[in-house]
Amino acid sequence: MASKTGQIQLALIGVGRWGTHLLRNFLAHLQIQVRAVVDSSSERLATIAQQFNLDDSVALLTHWEAALDIKGINAVAIATPAITHETIVTAALQRQLHVLCEKPLTLTAATSATLCQLAQHQNRQLFIDHTYLFHPAVAEAKSSLERLGSPRYGYAARTNLGPVRYDVDALWDLAIHDIAIFNHWLGDFPIRVQAQGLTWLQRSGQTGPLNDVVWCRLHYPSGFEATVHLCWANPHKQRQLTVVCDLGSLVFDEMRPESPLTLQLGQLETDTFSPTGLDTISVEVPEQEPLATMCDRFVHSVLTNQPSPLSSGIVGTRLVAILAALTQSLEQAGDWVCPQYPQDWG
Repeated sequence: MASKTGQIQLALIGVGRWGTHLLRNFLAHLQIQVRAVVDSSSERLATIAQQFNLDDSVALLTHWEAALDIKGINAVAIATPAITHETIVTAALQRQLHVLCEKPLTLTAATSATLCQLAQHQNRQLFIDHTYLFHPAVAEAKSSLERLGSPRYGYAARTNLGPVRYDVDALWDLAIHDIAIFNHWLGDFPIRVQAQGLTWLQRSGQTGPLNDVVWCRLHYPSGFEATVHLCWANPHKQRQLTVVCDLGSLVFDEMRPESPLTLQLGQLETDTFSPTGLDTISVEVPEQEPLATMCDRFVHSVLTNQPSPLSSGIVGTRLVAILAALTQSLEQAGDWVCPQYPQDWG
């Protein structure tokens, strides 16, 4: 293995399922030196140390505060439950550390905006792990949309039989991926949202009732509207987004790894409404791991001390505002709600 420059001395807090994937990518990156791994379970730390053959240069800690005080640390990655993010991110930024935080940034737009302001004040980067925004198919789709004319409406489905969360509902667990992608493709944010859901497995969690299935509607300034179906108790695994445009539709289907991105060309003739110009084009997608790209973009953001245009704290805060508005709509039996986007970033 090539020697590392060690420009970024990093502590990773949380090595559950996602944190383990982060650790794998951090250890492989030539410009990251992992200095500490934190988890509340000593047994989990022992397993991770053996799995990745970690040597004595990596501190294994059960308390995250100790990791932030290691001399030379200049960045931290946080892969812990969302309810803990505000406290850990605040402490890291106050110590002049750059931060990579798992989504969602926090559970309210106000606390997320406060963290953005703190990062700006400390002149440090707050980078949110919206991994799908770094998926090569998502990037290719944005440029491919230009071939299809004006977007009219979209729909998405993200369902599976598990895993089930105990802290947040299917909305907060799953919706952020599809909303982030729609926002990125459209270059805009919804001005009003609506949601309805059902609960049957568990009663409540940190964000209120733990809805097991949720249907969302997102209305954008252009008039484009998207519907999103979310469920973690569905026998069919679905990971699909579609945008219908004047001249055809774009389909991103993760369950077709051999051809995840296709353009379904075709339109209706003005007089007869007969289909014309029908064709299916498979768009070539580069082979690269989205999480590896995300980690590399985090490195670039830290080394240049510039915010990510794709996944900055501000982008993360807007997504939290949308989720909060959808939660309000759920509580109000499906009323339309306007997201409250913080305007003052300090």
